[in-house]
Amino acid sequence: MTYPEALQFLFDQLPMFHRIGAAAYKPSLSNTEALCEWLNHPEKKVRTIHVAGTNGKGSTSSLIASSLQCAGFKVGLYTSPHLIDFRERIKINGEWIEEDFVTQFVLRYKTWKERNLEPSFFELTFAMAMEYFCAQEVDYAVIEVGMGGRLDSTNVISPLHCIITNVSKDHMQFLGDTIPKIAQEKAGILKRGIAATFGPMREEALVVLKNKAEDLGISFQSAAVQATYPSPLVGTFQNENKSTAFFALKTLQQKIPAITDSAIEEGFKNVIQNTGLLGRFQTLSENPTTIVDVGHNEDGLNLIFAEIQKLSFQKLHIVLGMVNDKDIENILELFPKTAQYYFCKANIPRGLDVTLLCNMAQQKNLIGEVYSSVEKAYESAKSKAHEEDLVLVTGSFFTVAEVLQIKR
Repeated sequence: MTYPEALQFLFDQLPMFHRIGAAAYKPSLSNTEALCEWLNHPEKKVRTIHVAGTNGKGSTSSLIASSLQCAGFKVGLYTSPHLIDFRERIKINGEWIEEDFVTQFVLRYKTWKERNLEPSFFELTFAMAMEYFCAQEVDYAVIEVGMGGRLDSTNVISPLHCIITNVSKDHMQFLGDTIPKIAQEKAGILKRGIAATFGPMREEALVVLKNKAEDLGISFQSAAVQATYPSPLVGTFQNENKSTAFFALKTLQQKIPAITDSAIEEGFKNVIQNTGLLGRFQTLSENPTTIVDVGHNEDGLNLIFAEIQKLSFQKLHIVLGMVNDKDIENILELFPKTAQYYFCKANIPRGLDVTLLCNMAQQKNLIGEVYSSVEKAYESAKSKAHEEDLVLVTGSFFTVAEVLQIKR
């Protein structure tokens, strides 16, 4: 088996939520538990930090991993989804998992494969990550929750520290249709004897998390938004992520004295270099300024547009592609009506039909053209924008991913 063949198996044979949506969702930990048992429980042999939240968990996870790396540790980082290559999901000190490990793992799985076990893409990928981190003898691994918390595959770990960045409306068909219900699902990662850090968030969500922590008898802290160390992660909204990571790291100092203040400072400063984090208000080019951001829900997009308002430009051009299981009507209300739109559909089954997107956008007085691919929409926006204009690519991870692959 070659690496491309292993990838084809992962993408084509296993149900993948980020591609097909609800059909891939497994509301149980039983598959993950069975996979971990098959692998002799690597999740019990790796010291972990667990990060949940609606927005910002990728940035927060990366800040923590980078700081641990700067403290001299060998650090695993598990995040999702990937933007350029599958191997982005599983890193050690910023280096992607080896192709050969992926190939051999898939081969082992296909040989072992139990008839009654039909794991999702995410379940098998998480098991692969824990096996890799264990085999490579990492000192610590930062594990980002995929969705929710309580029933997320990652929730089989017993971490040193739990972090919940924030709670807002997303994946409501699975997690609940109110902020308190969603908060309850994310609170499912909290465990007795394990301290927690909560990021800045709505009071109605924070109350749920605090009540859960108190029921479990665990210590917790709520991160205040304050000036922390400088970082290349731009945007006011990143201050919340930096604050959350900072508070968590200060707590971890009590267990891991090597996490000095200077290690945190260096970790924040070198987060992109150390972890390869992409797609967070990332500037791709100048003249015209071109920015990509993976924001895809109400809170995430509100933060993007608040940041856009601080920039100086003549006209705004937005390349927009979305997935079909979001609250499209309410999300489109957030977009500026003065922008020129380039509607497209990412090349995944879950992508929202571009004609439907355009029609819904027009009902919100958002004016633009339909394009047959993300690449064509992006190239059109770049060609029509003047040097003093701004091009923004957003709406889903997958729209941004395709643009990053074009620029690679």
